[in-house]
Amino acid sequence: MVTSFNVPRLVIAAPSSGSGKTTVATGLMAAFSERGLAVSPHKAGPDYIDPGYHALATGRPGRNLDAFMCGPDLVAPLFAHGAAGCDLAVVEGVMGLYDGAAGRGELASTAQVAKLLRAPVVLVVDASSQSRSVAALVHGFASFDPQVRLGGVILNKVGSDRHEVMLREALEEAGMPVLGVLRRAPQVATPSRHLGLVPVAERHTDALASVSALAAQVRAGCDLDALMALARTAPPLDCEAWSPAAALGRSWGAGSASPAFEAGGSGGNAPGNGAAPAERPVIAVAGGAAFTFSYAEHTELLTAAGAEVVTFDPLRDEALPPGTAGLVIGGGFPEMYAPELSANEPLRAAVAAFAAAGGPVAAECAGLLYLGRSLDGKPMCGVLDADARMSERLTLGYREAVAVSDSALARAGTRLRGHEFHRTVIEPGAGAAPAWGFTHPERRVEGFVQQGVHASYLHTHWAAEPSVARRFTEAAAARR
Repeated sequence: MVTSFNVPRLVIAAPSSGSGKTTVATGLMAAFSERGLAVSPHKAGPDYIDPGYHALATGRPGRNLDAFMCGPDLVAPLFAHGAAGCDLAVVEGVMGLYDGAAGRGELASTAQVAKLLRAPVVLVVDASSQSRSVAALVHGFASFDPQVRLGGVILNKVGSDRHEVMLREALEEAGMPVLGVLRRAPQVATPSRHLGLVPVAERHTDALASVSALAAQVRAGCDLDALMALARTAPPLDCEAWSPAAALGRSWGAGSASPAFEAGGSGGNAPGNGAAPAERPVIAVAGGAAFTFSYAEHTELLTAAGAEVVTFDPLRDEALPPGTAGLVIGGGFPEMYAPELSANEPLRAAVAAFAAAGGPVAAECAGLLYLGRSLDGKPMCGVLDADARMSERLTLGYREAVAVSDSALARAGTRLRGHEFHRTVIEPGAGAAPAWGFTHPERRVEGFVQQGVHASYLHTHWAAEPSVARRFTEAAAARR
């Protein structure tokens, strides 16, 4: 059923990375939240870190909109799911406005997301080394694609009052509204390292102070009323909001067991034992400072599939949650915490025992490293006969993949699009039964499938293929 969905919305874009999108988007989210508005935060592309700051600014889950991994048709429904009941939605773009998946035209670009959402775009321009030329730059971005509606500009890193006057005069000649001017402010800079910003979970108190400073800077330098007025010009979207239950083809309540677990039901492509468990299977999801990468929809899908999702911290907890029947270890920065993870011998032993007993384990990137024999020479769980280390080479990019081996996560032949983002290597890179075969942009096999373990560098978005959440939950239920 197609419905009309409307919420005021803005897409915050830039000519290139490093222009200040995260500063402006996070500051706007926080400033509007301080006004008492319910602000829905979104991020174009696969990035996990920025949404953490967005969540801190708004008190709501930061959600990703990725037209490559989830497909263009899911962008508006996923947006509507996240923004339901909100007064305003702010979408932070990725890279430059028109940059997308390599060799795929506009696919996964901020411009494509803006068009799919029928949202006005605010261009954040680093004006530190230009004056009148800013008009030519903005004119080019405004005219490149007539379907992208550029509603105004926020000038970042402006050096002085005189500099601001020159920039405003040039943009006035070009007929482009200036919606904000931000001066250079190193005091609100957020620390970075090898994969981008340091995640919120690793610096929560300092991150709160940074977000507060960003809100103050944006409040002082931007015309919030004009920005809200621009957001209200976005027309209604004709789409049905995504829901995890509908995506799974199920509609049971959070307190009931999945029909797939009832007698005689096996859920189609997943293992089943034909008996109804007394309670929902517990799926333990790794969290804490070392494992910060996750998409909100994954937990929602697991819950809708019938699981009880419980978070644990491999840095602090010495045992898996009681009754754990499935284990999800997502991405993050285990390389920054290798000594601490290694020192938690009781949990490493518990994870190894769970995997050795055939328990279903889904591990992505950081989870892959944690399951290996060692990381930078520090003992890890030893589930996989592989060793990992930091590397000088950054592996980054979208991937098209097909499941090579049957696993608790996916049936062989399942096709997914994903994303790699790491500066580590693991040797060997694939087991006797690989997890994925990459078909684009290069052909190779990668990852490990053994007993109930599915471990890989590939980050995936389960909204694109909800059957993996159902299959994994049913594998967990079969353990009980």
